[in-house]
This record gives sequence, structure tokens and C-alpha cells, in this order.
Amino acid sequence: MPMAYHRIAALVIRHLYLYRRSLPRVMEIIYWPFLDLVVWGFITVYLATFQGQMPAVVTFLLGALILWDVLFRSQQGITISFLEEIWARNLMNLFASPLTPSEFLAATMVMSLFKVTAVSMVMSVCAWIFYGYNVFIIGLWLMPFIVNLVLTGWIIGVFTTSLIMRFGQEAEVLAWSMVFLFQPISCVFYPMEVLPSWLRAVASINPAAHVFEGMRGLLATHAAPLSSLSLASGLNLVYLGAVILWFHHTFSVCKDRGSLVRVGE
Repeated sequence: MPMAYHRIAALVIRHLYLYRRSLPRVMEIIYWPFLDLVVWGFITVYLATFQGQMPAVVTFLLGALILWDVLFRSQQGITISFLEEIWARNLMNLFASPLTPSEFLAATMVMSLFKVTAVSMVMSVCAWIFYGYNVFIIGLWLMPFIVNLVLTGWIIGVFTTSLIMRFGQEAEVLAWSMVFLFQPISCVFYPMEVLPSWLRAVASINPAAHVFEGMRGLLATHAAPLSSLSLASGLNLVYLGAVILWFHHTFSVCKDRGSLVRVGE
């Protein structure tokens, strides 16, 4: 059954309206990313006093922070959109309509892109104003890095959403914590080689780790990160396909058991 784009657009508009008069939601996009940037910016300044390498420190840490926030916000764009429907007791109304699970996922992914775009603009502008850091120093490779991190965020977001759907209110905390379970093996602020061998093997199947490895390699040697991007893209496509199938399976199970209407109770 083909997706109806007007239903996807309607759900996206429904979520965008929530931001019109909600200061906490606006803070999620503007204030908290800005606060992260300021804290890590001060850390880079402090570390630079010991190393005398301010440009190198800023390039690696602030670049990694901005890209990590891309992953984080893309994950939250999906899970928080799902939680918004739970909190509004609107989940049953949505799926009693012609809206399909695929259309619902598509709408949350669009919301995810909206959040990623807004947060990335805020952080990039603030990094340039306060620390003289230009994220575009990465060059044209910035786009495939961002695309892969968005896909990784979607994978974590869809998987987390399916867990919340299956286990209900007790699993809602995963909307904020799940992505941080992946941070140690994503090698955001350090190279993969510093990990113990067993953890390095786990990190090697994490798409985000290859993105951050590729970023550091590009900035350090200016070599094209084709190998890292190829690995990240391949893993992302496999995982995304698998997690979407898992979401549809979980949705069918919850629907058959009648537990979908009790999610969040």
C-alpha cells in the first residue's frame, strides 16, 4: 500500500504547531544545544592552555560535538514525537484513522530532520561567533557525515520507539538514555584505537564510530574518508531496514494484543 503524503504532512504540521507557544520545546532546539557548545568550548580553551594547540583542539572537539548532536537530535526527533502522542492520549486516535505505521514513521523522520537542521544551525553559528570555529572546514564531506549520523539516529530512535510501544510507560526513560548507551562505542571524542580489543570489536559494527573516525582522519591527514563512509553507509542501510521491520512486527503484536491503546498508562 503506497504512503499518502498528505497524511504524513498533516502529522508533521500537528507537531510543528506544538512549538508555537511552548518555551520548553523551543529551549530543546536552541538553549540546550547552545549550553552544550558553551561547556565544551570552555573545556577546549582550558585544554589548549596545556597543549598550546588551540586550533587543533577546537577542530576535533567542537566538530565532534556538533556531529554528535546531529545523531542525538535525529534520534530524539523520532522518540519524542512518539511520546508526544502518548502524552496527548492521541495514539489510539491516530491508528484508528487511515494512518499507517509507515506513514507515522515517515512523519517522525521529517520532524527529526527539522530538529537536526535547527540545532545544527544554532550550534554552527554559535561555534563561529564564540570560538571562531567553522564547521565547514570539513568541506563537502560534511554532508555524507551528517546523512550517516541522521540514519544512525533514526535506527536508535525507531528501535527505542518500538520498545516503548511494547513495554509502555516504564520504558519511556529510554527516549533520553538509549542513545547514550551507544556513545562509548561511537568514539565521538577519542579514536577507536584507545578502546580495549573486545570493545573495539563492538565499536566496529557501530556506524557512528566509522563516521567519527572518518572525520578525525580527514582533519588530520586530509585523506578522503571513503572507507569509513562506505562502512558506515552499509551498516546503516542494513540496520535501518532491520529496525523498520522490527517496528512493524512490534506494532502488529501490540495491535493484536490490544496493548497499543494502553501504551503510556
